[in-house]
Amino acid sequence: MFIPNLLSADSGGETTLRARIVVVEDEPDLREAVAEYLVANGFDVTPVPDAATMRALAEREAFHLAILDIAMPGEDGLSLARWLRSLMPIGIIFATASGTSIDRIVGLELGADDYIVKPYELRELLARVRSVLRRVPPPSEPRLTQQLDADAPRRRTWFGVYQADFDARTVTGPDGILDMAKSEFDVLEVFLKRANRLLTRTTISEAIGLSEDPENSRAVDIRIMRLRKKIEEDPANPKFLRTVRGEGYIFSLPGEEAAER
Repeated sequence: MFIPNLLSADSGGETTLRARIVVVEDEPDLREAVAEYLVANGFDVTPVPDAATMRALAEREAFHLAILDIAMPGEDGLSLARWLRSLMPIGIIFATASGTSIDRIVGLELGADDYIVKPYELRELLARVRSVLRRVPPPSEPRLTQQLDADAPRRRTWFGVYQADFDARTVTGPDGILDMAKSEFDVLEVFLKRANRLLTRTTISEAIGLSEDPENSRAVDIRIMRLRKKIEEDPANPKFLRTVRGEGYIFSLPGEEAAER
């Protein structure tokens, strides 16, 4: 197994943190080709043949991004993704031979940040990797744990009885921290930072890094539906996340709540 060197020196001689990527793929040739290509483009990469090996690895190491084959012998990529997300903050790209819209929507609904269909161009994969990494919270030390300075001001916003913490990427309510996928928080953050403004599906897709196409518009609708179930007292009659028929969505907040605290 290739164990990456996390630290590298930049042109000025300073030590910098390189993005760590794990490629879980049961096809050996593809697995090695992807790993070699990403290494050549400046990433630390660990190729892994199956979910069982990945589980063992993730218990002792952390990663910024996982590229997961969905159809693998044994545990599939969908189940593995759910487990990884419960263990660490990590970006996820699903790779699969199936290109049907329903499979893509299911993958995105389960919390994937992106989706690529085999056979794919390595250059396209690289572009998607870079796009996802721009949205993954950066680690603050080589162990990749999010060590937030207790004395630093936190970026928080209240909406109703809920408080969103943009640094910790959590939402806290009367009963504690909500169980919220990264993809759902991404959408919520877009709305909170643009409260009381009409946002089209295209605007939302672009803000969270999804390409503009009908399937991704449907993925946005699914994430909004899931958000409503978690933050609305009556999801069928939302107080915050309102639909403007034929145009998009508005996240309604009183002026004093819309400001960060």
